[in-house]
Amino acid sequence: MEHDELVSALLALRERTADLRLPLETATAPGARADRTRVLDQLDDYLLPRLRDPGAPVLVVVGGSTGAGKSTVVNSLVGTEVSPSGVLRPTTRWPVLVHHPLDVRWFSSDRVLPSLTRADAAGEQGLAGARPGLRLVASEAVPVGLALLDAPDVDSVEEGNRVLAAQLLGAADVWLFVTTAARYADAVPWELLADAARRGTHLALVLDRVDPGAQTEVGDHLRQMLADAGLASATVIVVPEVELQDGLLPEPAIGPVADLLTRTATDPAVRATALAETWDGAVTDVSRRALGLATAADEQRAADVRLRAAVTAAYATASDQIAHATSDGSLLRGEVLARWQDVVGTSEWFRSLEQGVSRIRDRVVGFVRGRRPAEPALVEAVAHGLSAVIQDAAEEAAETAHSAWRHDPAGRALLDGLALSRASVDLRARTAEQVRAWQGDVLGLVETEGADRRTTARALSYGVNGLGAVLMVAVFASTGGLTGAEVGIVGGSALLAQRLLEAVFGDEAVRRLTQEAQTRLAARTDALLHEEASRFLRQLDATGAAGRDGDDLRAAAERVRSAMSTRTAATAWGAGELPAGGAGHLRGTGAVARAAEVVVPEQPDRNRWWSRWWR
Repeated sequence: MEHDELVSALLALRERTADLRLPLETATAPGARADRTRVLDQLDDYLLPRLRDPGAPVLVVVGGSTGAGKSTVVNSLVGTEVSPSGVLRPTTRWPVLVHHPLDVRWFSSDRVLPSLTRADAAGEQGLAGARPGLRLVASEAVPVGLALLDAPDVDSVEEGNRVLAAQLLGAADVWLFVTTAARYADAVPWELLADAARRGTHLALVLDRVDPGAQTEVGDHLRQMLADAGLASATVIVVPEVELQDGLLPEPAIGPVADLLTRTATDPAVRATALAETWDGAVTDVSRRALGLATAADEQRAADVRLRAAVTAAYATASDQIAHATSDGSLLRGEVLARWQDVVGTSEWFRSLEQGVSRIRDRVVGFVRGRRPAEPALVEAVAHGLSAVIQDAAEEAAETAHSAWRHDPAGRALLDGLALSRASVDLRARTAEQVRAWQGDVLGLVETEGADRRTTARALSYGVNGLGAVLMVAVFASTGGLTGAEVGIVGGSALLAQRLLEAVFGDEAVRRLTQEAQTRLAARTDALLHEEASRFLRQLDATGAAGRDGDDLRAAAERVRSAMSTRTAATAWGAGELPAGGAGHLRGTGAVARAAEVVVPEQPDRNRWWSRWWR
């Protein structure tokens, strides 16, 4: 049950991690994207396969810098060239995995490293130009229960090779890190070793090509560096500078490495310790990274909210500007005011208000009975002025939203190649269409209200078009945005328009008509602004950053932690689960012990005369 719960918890964490999207360029996004890939690789390449098959062979990944001698070490252990050495070699994109023939089933499937294709020696001709994969080599020199994987250089000039090397190291039960006396302090390898420390990976280092007289000094220095990096438990094997024999290290030189790996494969206790150390460390590392991904997901969502809010605020301000401009009387200036004066006259305004509206009514009646063009100049002036107000507000909103995004790294990346700092090129045409539609709404309101029997006659005396024009003036009637003489002129215009409408429909109907006309205008202008704002919001929608926050990931990581806390050492990697290694014998195994044996020559029988004397 503990095993099943842990598998289920890890699968849930994998699903939550795979669902995570990090499209916005937030401060944590670059690192979080790398961590997301790392978590998925760790789960797919190592944690889940090892948990499902605890008895699978121990995978030793041999890594290191360019020219460190990784392939030479592998070849020397196997006793023949299975991984061509040199700078240019197939292992660059097709790492070599050497296993015992009886263990082929563990590696020929996608049980581990499922993203990599497989090929064996018979299929080598097809490797050229193919995407990265594993080249499987069976060798009876490798003990059952052990596999060696020669990884690409961790400091390769090709990024793809470095990424592949990191992925392979992440799939290892044991890292066998090969470096040289000349390069063991290089920065790149130590970045990976620091990662191994964070992960708790079972680690051994081969310090190659060390001058015989410097073995102790150089070895001690490397051990001190490892201790300072939190890797004091790592095994260091010093290999002296020796002449290769048929391209292989002599058995005494490679012997300590062979002994170490043989013990790992054949001694159940050693094997269980190595697996537990790496596996538990990997789970801890994945859980830690998952919490970081949760924070990154929160940041993505916050950035999405922030960018949307900037757009919403910009276009809400534009809506307010239009609402004010169409209700504070400021629209009743210039051309609109001149055309209104053409309708009602100028010197007779206030006198007509005192004497009634009959004279002004006569002017309006004449206006709508054909003394003007078919589309009245007043209506045209209103349309032009209203369109200009909407266009100006939309332009300002676009500039404001664009500026907000440009100063936000998450938004700036979304603006590339897009002309969002100005309103849409077709906005003017769409605005004119909506303004005409609103004017049609106004005429429709007048026509509907004038259909009442009590007002039909009066309405007909003015005409629907004339009353519609008057109602448009009434909609723009407030004088909140004007001062001085403008207030008097426009205020008089507003009052006159209202009196004319009240004379036809009555005050309650006029209030209702004015409010409905304003509501419909706001709806149409807001629809235009919404469409303009959507140019920005569509960019965000396409990213999917508005999805889940990090709570699901936190819950999944906590579930893994809980499952791990109930898993005892006995149920984790008990010796009964782990079969000891069998057939196979790494080259150099026991060479150190054999060299240390002291051979005592047999003494001649001359010293035994006394034994004959006592017979």
